[in-house]
Amino acid sequence: MAKNLVPSDAKLAITQIKSTIGGKQNQRDTLRSLGLKRIGHTVVRTADSVTVGMINTVPHLVKVEEAK
Repeated sequence: MAKNLVPSDAKLAITQIKSTIGGKQNQRDTLRSLGLKRIGHTVVRTADSVTVGMINTVPHLVKVEEAK
């Protein structure tokens, strides 16, 4: 579900699943801006346009699910 998300009013649970070691600096900055600090860390954010854009920047590093 992490590919090509569209903005909505849903809540998303975003979990970091891969390391940023060896990654580009903008990808590291994007994960930090999402609030993710380490592998396995999960944050809940609304699916606004800013959040969706950040998720679409690093879809290979995160797992996205709809929060309950």
